Amino acid sequence: MGLPPEERRKIYEEEKARIEAEEKLEKEKQEAEGVSTTNLEPRVAVLLCYIGVWVTGIIFLLIEQKNKFVRFHAIQSIIVFGILGITSAVLSQAPVVGWFFSIIIGLLTFVLWIVLMVKAYQGELYRVPLAGDLAQRMSTVSYGKDRNNGGIRGKDEHAKPLSPPGPPSPVTATDLGKQFGDKADGYFLTTRSGRITSSSFAIAWSFIFLIFLNFYNQYIAYYQLDKVDGASKWVSSPILTADFDAWLPIVTTILALSIIGHIIIIIFDWYLLRETTLIVLNLLGLIAVVSLLSIFPFDFSVIPNTTMADILPIIATIALVGIVVGLGIAILVKFVKLIASVATRTTNH
Repeated sequence: MGLPPEERRKIYEEEKARIEAEEKLEKEKQEAEGVSTTNLEPRVAVLLCYIGVWVTGIIFLLIEQKNKFVRFHAIQSIIVFGILGITSAVLSQAPVVGWFFSIIIGLLTFVLWIVLMVKAYQGELYRVPLAGDLAQRMSTVSYGKDRNNGGIRGKDEHAKPLSPPGPPSPVTATDLGKQFGDKADGYFLTTRSGRITSSSFAIAWSFIFLIFLNFYNQYIAYYQLDKVDGASKWVSSPILTADFDAWLPIVTTILALSIIGHIIIIIFDWYLLRETTLIVLNLLGLIAVVSLLSIFPFDFSVIPNTTMADILPIIATIALVGIVVGLGIAILVKFVKLIASVATRTTNH
């Protein structure tokens, strides 16, 4: 017995809608992948972005100028494995527990390496938390959640339907703070006077630290009010150990180079020179903090409170590691942006 016309029409409409939906998804995927500079199949290219960790990530970021799908994975590979490499190198130097950190980060790196290669070859724009968000912004493509595979797929922001204007949203303190931050960033990064101001502050702070660390480091101490000859008097107990003298020449040299570097980029405001100098100065800052973490010239046992004396070395170590990770991320971001800018200019010429 045949189906009634209404049922057949319903089945036909459902099948037609299914085919149209599949065609739409395929079209969106092709638009997200775009045309490839390397002429490689996108899935193969993104697999290669991860196979040599950050090294092949840099290679594909340089040679691939058209395919946003590949560029996203290249940048994500640089950020993820670059940060893991720097973190492993720093934490492995920690006394006693350094080997433990090396094993943990090594296992994490291996698991991420396998997962990212599998996801990439499956055609997913899989996004690692934080690193994926940064890679998304740097690859100049907007991504939305793909409900089918848990990854992300490209989408054209300009294709969104315009919604009717509604009542203005109330301006919050967060919005004002963000607007102020964006304007400040724009001023210090995009204007000549802003860059001069930023470098001038860096020079001033370098001078302050240079003078303080060389001539007034004895004031880095624990102070307590005590009775001396019947009178109340502040007594200081130095926190810095003799190992500080081993670190002082390192930081003095780096601060002097920072002053010279910022003077150079004030005089010669060339993009490549400026960005390269800032990367080198950040790298020198990283070396200074890593060497301080390695030497660790602090003696908190002078503090009478034993609990505080035991906790402060841990807090100081965590703070220094945080600074190292922050500097490492800043170096990677600046480096990736510089490479992308140079590659884009080379392609355009």
